Amino acid sequence: MARGPLDLWNEWAPQILVLLSLALQVLLLVFAGIRRRQPSAILRILLWQAYQLADSTAIYAVGHLSLSSTTRKHKLVAFWAPFLLLHLGGPDNITAYALEDSKLWLRHLQNLVIQVLGAAYVIYKYVAGGDSYLLLASILVFLVGVVKYVERTWALKWGNLDHIRSSLKEPPAMHHHFQPPDQGLLIEDGDEFYARRAHSLFHVCKHAIVDSWVERNQDNQIVEMLRTLRKKEDYNGMWTLMEMELSLMYDLLYTKAGVIHTWSGYCVRLLSPLAAAASLLLFQFSVKDGHSRVDVAVTYTLLSGAVILESGSLMRALGSTWTYAFLCITQWSWLRYAALCTGRWDRFRRLVKTITGRVGGKRSSRRWSGEMGQYNMLHFVTRQDRAYRPLLGRLAGAAGYKEWWIRYHYSGTIGISDDLKQRLFKYVKALNRNERSLNAQGVIRKNWGEEALKEEVDLYKYFKDKRRLGIEFQECIIIWHLGTDVFLAKSSGVKDYVAAEQVKAIRTLSNYMMFLLVNHSYMLPGLGQSTLYRRTCGNLAKMWNDKIHDQPKQNMYKKLKELFCLHDDLSFAGQARREREEIASTLYDEKPRYSHDVPRLKHAYRVAEKLIQREEHKGSKSTVKLLLAVWIDFLVYASNRCSRESHAKKLSNGGELTTILWLMTNYLHQEGYAAKHDEASIMHTISVQ
Repeated sequence: MARGPLDLWNEWAPQILVLLSLALQVLLLVFAGIRRRQPSAILRILLWQAYQLADSTAIYAVGHLSLSSTTRKHKLVAFWAPFLLLHLGGPDNITAYALEDSKLWLRHLQNLVIQVLGAAYVIYKYVAGGDSYLLLASILVFLVGVVKYVERTWALKWGNLDHIRSSLKEPPAMHHHFQPPDQGLLIEDGDEFYARRAHSLFHVCKHAIVDSWVERNQDNQIVEMLRTLRKKEDYNGMWTLMEMELSLMYDLLYTKAGVIHTWSGYCVRLLSPLAAAASLLLFQFSVKDGHSRVDVAVTYTLLSGAVILESGSLMRALGSTWTYAFLCITQWSWLRYAALCTGRWDRFRRLVKTITGRVGGKRSSRRWSGEMGQYNMLHFVTRQDRAYRPLLGRLAGAAGYKEWWIRYHYSGTIGISDDLKQRLFKYVKALNRNERSLNAQGVIRKNWGEEALKEEVDLYKYFKDKRRLGIEFQECIIIWHLGTDVFLAKSSGVKDYVAAEQVKAIRTLSNYMMFLLVNHSYMLPGLGQSTLYRRTCGNLAKMWNDKIHDQPKQNMYKKLKELFCLHDDLSFAGQARREREEIASTLYDEKPRYSHDVPRLKHAYRVAEKLIQREEHKGSKSTVKLLLAVWIDFLVYASNRCSRESHAKKLSNGGELTTILWLMTNYLHQEGYAAKHDEASIMHTISVQ
C-alpha cells in the first residue's frame, strides 16, 4: 500500500528540517552582504524570507525532536539537536534584518533559554545513556551552539542604539597606526587605506548616530585625524571615507562585529572549529551499527558543514579590518608588533581576500552602491494608465498591493556623477565655514532654501511670503519638483545651454527628492504629505486626460514588451520625455488659479514663472546655477534634519545619499570645532607668555 505525504513527513521530518536549516545558514552567509548595496526588491524579499525561515525552522525542529519519540533505527536523530542551536546562532554577517530586531533582544534571550533547555532535554533523554563517543561529541557541539546563540543575542543588544549611546560614556581607545596621520587623506592608496583610517574615526560616527557630541580631549588622536580632514581637498577621498564609516556602522548594527572583535569573540572563533572537528572525529569512532544510513549521511553533512562554516568564520574574522583596529588598540605591544609591524597580518588579509574572490576588485564590498533613486511626478501622471499592463502589475493589484506596485514600477536609479559629488562636497564645506548656518550641535539653523538664496534677498522674500517654499518641507519638494520641470520645459535658454551637466544635476536631484518623498518619506524631515501628493497627482491627471483623449494604438511587439516590463522608469529621450514636456507646457500655459483643490499647481506655476523672468533678466547660466544651488540646499537640509534612527534604519537596505551627506556635514563640523579649539589654545598660550 502506497504511503501518503503525511506518512513520509512523520518519518523523515527531522532529516528534512535539519538539512533545510543548514541550507538556510549557507544561503544567509552567502547573500546577507547584498544589503550593503541596494539590492533589488525581489532579492530583499527572498533574503527576508530566508532570515525568518532560518529561525522558525530551527526552533520548530528542536521542538519536534524534544516531543517526538525515536525508534532505535533513528536514534541518531537526537544528536542533531545541538546543531540546531548552532544554526540559531546564525552566520556572523547577519544578526538583525531590520533595526527593530535589535530592540527585541530580550525576546531572543527568552527564546535562547527555551531552546537550550529543549536541546539539553533531547541529549539527556536519547544520547546520555548510549555511546560515550557520541555523548562527548554532543556535548562539544552543544557547548559551541550555546555560546554562538548567546553571542548572537549579545550582538543584538550591542546593535541597539540605546546601548551604543551608553557605551560612549567611556573615552575611545588610542589607535597606534603605522601611517603618519598628516599623510592620510591626500594620498592615493585605495579603499584599503580609507577602511583602516575609518576605524580611527569610528567613534565620531557612533556619537553622530545617537545624536551625541564628541567630548573635548586634547590627547585624543581624533584631533589629529580631524586636522587632516580640514586640509583635505580630494572630494573622492572624503566620499570614500564616509562610505567606509557607514559600512562600519552597518557592521555594528546588523552583524556580530561588535562581539566578534573582542578577546572573548576571538577565543570563540578559535575554539569552535576545533570543537566541530573533534566532534567529527568522535563520531567517526562511534558505533554506527543499527543506525539508518540516511541518518549517518545527514550527520556527516551536519558535522562537515559545521567544520567548514566555523573555519570560514575564523578566517573572515582574523582577516577583517576590525581585527586591524583591534590590534591597533591592544595593550599587548608585542602582539601588535608581531602581527602588524612584520606585515604578517597584511599577508593573511590578502590571502583571505583571494579566497573570497575579492582581490583586485575595482570596488570594495564596503562601498556604497553610488546610485540615487529617481521618481518623476509628471512621468507617472502621463503614463499611469500603463501601470497595469504588465502581468506582475495585474497580479499585484489583485493581491491588494496597488500602491507598492506603482511606487516600484515608476521608480528607477541613476549613478551619481563625479561632478555632482564635487558640488555637494563644496557646498557642505562652505556651509560649515559659515558660523551662522549651523548650531553648536551641527544642526542647520536656517530654513530650507535660505542658504542658497542668501544673495537673492528679494527673491527669497517673495518665495517665502507667497508660500512658494511651502509650509512643510515635503510640500516644498512637491512645489519645486513641478516648478523645476515646467521651467526646464519652457525655458528656451536652458535647451541651448552648454553646461548640460548642471541641468542634468538639477533633474537628478529633483527626481531623487521626489523618490524619497514617495518611497521613503521617513528619510525626510517634517510632516508627511502623502495626501497632498495624491491630490496633486489627481489634479495633474485630470489636466492630462482633458488634453489627451486618444492614445496611439500600439503594435503587438510593444504590447508584449509591456506585459513583462518590471520598470517604467525615467528616460530623458523618446515619447516619455515628450509627454512630460507636453504636460509641463500645459500647466504653464493654463496658468492655474489658486483654489483649495489645486493650491500647489498655482505655487508650482509661480515658481516656474519667476525663474523664467529671472532668466530673461540675468541669463540662463545664472538661473541654472541658482536652481542647482536650491536643490542642493534642499538635499543637504533633508540629510541634516532627518532623524538619526532613520539614517540607521536605511543602512540595512543599502543606505542613501542623504546619509552620506549627513555624516560628511557632521565630520566637517567636528573638524571646524577642532580647529577653533586649537586656535583658542594657541592664543591662550601666547597670552600667558
